[in-house]
Amino acid sequence: MATDIRDITIIGGGPTGLFAAFYAGMRGASVRIVDSLPELGGQLTALYPEKYIFDVGGFPKVLARDLAVDLIAQAMQFEPEVVLDEEIRGLRPLDDGTFVLEGRAAEMPTRSLVIAGGKGAFEPRPLEAAGYHELLGKGVSYAVRDPESYRGKRVVIVGGGDSALDWTLILKEKVERLVLVHRRDQFRAHESSVARLHEAEARGEVELRLFHEVTEIHGNGHVEGVSLVDNQTDDRTRMEADAVLTFLGFKPDLGPIKEWGLEIRRNRILVGSLMQTNIPGIFAAGDIVDYEGKLDLIASGFAEAAIAVNNAVHHVDPNARVNPGHSTNMKVFKNA
Repeated sequence: MATDIRDITIIGGGPTGLFAAFYAGMRGASVRIVDSLPELGGQLTALYPEKYIFDVGGFPKVLARDLAVDLIAQAMQFEPEVVLDEEIRGLRPLDDGTFVLEGRAAEMPTRSLVIAGGKGAFEPRPLEAAGYHELLGKGVSYAVRDPESYRGKRVVIVGGGDSALDWTLILKEKVERLVLVHRRDQFRAHESSVARLHEAEARGEVELRLFHEVTEIHGNGHVEGVSLVDNQTDDRTRMEADAVLTFLGFKPDLGPIKEWGLEIRRNRILVGSLMQTNIPGIFAAGDIVDYEGKLDLIASGFAEAAIAVNNAVHHVDPNARVNPGHSTNMKVFKNA
């Protein structure tokens, strides 16, 4: 099965990929977005939709899901082809300088590529506890899609980073009981979040089990409880629970991209100042890239996406200008 060739295929439907799709459409390029997730938005929708983001230009603060909605609307105005829930398995360069992306369900020809796949393959770190894999999706989850689904439930959250503390502070108002389990007494989270957590504990809104680890998740078809061990005293306890949320980070993995002949450093794609890789016609942007001075910020990803797309447009059509000028002067927006 093959689809029509596109000027630019964007791998990744998160913030950087969506802005790249908008920019490519604005430049008049034909665009395809490919993502392994079943919906656009990347981590904004899959991991922390209810989390506020404070460092995106033009927004004093914005919910991640709301930012995703606006980015999707911005990208879709030029009607890109969208291929979701697709696993990219290979890349085949052709003699004419174009490429064929080999997916699970289709082969997708393209004149250029912009890789904007975040940290790479979306692979959460599993909880090393009996019952985790058996009950994953049956009360065990590594992401929160609908906070209301936890209302009135007994919830155990495992982790000590920003996501664990953020969701603890969000869900504490909705649940019957919330227990945060962390193997240490130090958190890898923003200082203000840690302070709010301890304030919530003092008010009795949250229970902290520090120096504890989950050894087993119990249940028959759905979560019924967890077993904990104190890693200092080896004391063991069991508590009832309806849901277990694990926020243990993600394994950075470029997956098949590692086999494409791209220059890789520290599991990231090396790019130059034009966001070009060592392979002509392949560009990259966002958290997946590395260069001197790289910042892992959505704001940086937007700028990198614009640079990558403008140079991809020029690669596809050498007569096209790299710098398109200001959007306010573009004909495509004259009737907007």
